[in-house]
Amino acid sequence: MSGRLTILVAARDEAKRIGTTVEALRARFPAANVVVADDGSRDATAARAEAAGARVIPLGRRGKGQALTLAERKLDPGPLLLCDADLAGDVSALASTNADLSIAVFRAREGGGFGLAKRAARSLIAARSGFTSREPLSGQRYLSQRAREAVFPVAMGFGVETRMTIDAARAGLAIEEIELDLEHRATGRTVRGFAHRGRQLVELGLACGPQAVNHRGLRLPLVGSLVGLGVPSVLPVAVIGLADDLWSGPERGFRAHLGSGATTGTLKLVGIPLFALARTRSLSGALLVGLAANTLNQLDTRPGRALKAFAIGSLLVGGVPKRAAVVAVLLAPYDLREMAMLGDAGSNALGAVLGFSSVERLTGWRRWSAIGALSLLTVVGERRSLGASIESTPVLRDFDRLGRDHS
Repeated sequence: MSGRLTILVAARDEAKRIGTTVEALRARFPAANVVVADDGSRDATAARAEAAGARVIPLGRRGKGQALTLAERKLDPGPLLLCDADLAGDVSALASTNADLSIAVFRAREGGGFGLAKRAARSLIAARSGFTSREPLSGQRYLSQRAREAVFPVAMGFGVETRMTIDAARAGLAIEEIELDLEHRATGRTVRGFAHRGRQLVELGLACGPQAVNHRGLRLPLVGSLVGLGVPSVLPVAVIGLADDLWSGPERGFRAHLGSGATTGTLKLVGIPLFALARTRSLSGALLVGLAANTLNQLDTRPGRALKAFAIGSLLVGGVPKRAAVVAVLLAPYDLREMAMLGDAGSNALGAVLGFSSVERLTGWRRWSAIGALSLLTVVGERRSLGASIESTPVLRDFDRLGRDHS
């Protein structure tokens, strides 16, 4: 182990336990820095952690994964030990191995459900990385500096540990699981416990699916492909966008994509208008759909921005398919709270929905006026990002930030 060890504990409303946990960690690791990421606690968690000798990083209510990500970037380089706030037992063996990632396996099982979430997590790890995990959900983990660089920013929600193991294994790092005598608070076979495990299963699936890092460095699941599933008429657009989400390079804008040859961005520039041409059998229709998809994609740089543009566009067009409106409404709270991202799959698909709806309602000079307006927005986006224009215009800026979590 090179460098000074930092112990990071994510805690929310753990005032009853955090003091004891911090004191025990400081006793076992006297040379380490103990840091508590306070995940929007509404009790005395922060005060009791500080009283026990920990450094506290106050955060908004972000969830465990995002709390770890936001706190980790404020720490000094070096090895990192992650621990749960309600931990009881000695985890010092985790920091005594030569592995890049060492994971605690609880020797004695306490409470819990029927093991469905754990089996699902094991299967996901094996499918995504080939690693066979005995304990995929343990929050007690030691990471070398190499492991920190490979797994941070971590996935959000209850999938954080599972995705962490996948990323470490895919990076070729040494992983070791160590059986220890540990205890923590377990959820029982109650309504609340089963609701917790249901959410855990959903977030496991999201964490192990397509991911992207947003403007604040938070790692979020890409859920935009749901637009294509909910609105099959634009599914090909969502598939093309998803390809760009998964395999795109650093190119941004028409000129960059065209100058880079065959890229996923070029596929979008060509594929979406061609699909629109086949559906509308009209050159103006293909232009309108392609420009609408591109415009909404250019706007998807801040939480909720593309969905708000979609809502405004729907009003201007005079309505969109009911399924598209429902999907947009369902995704809005997750997008605004930075719990998920539309990505190119979602923003292009929603833009295509607006484009096809416009083709149905606009003819003649009205259609060409819409094409001209979208072309102007595209030019502005090429020369100066649409986001920068929004931020510099007070009314647009205030509307853009409405409903967004600024913590």
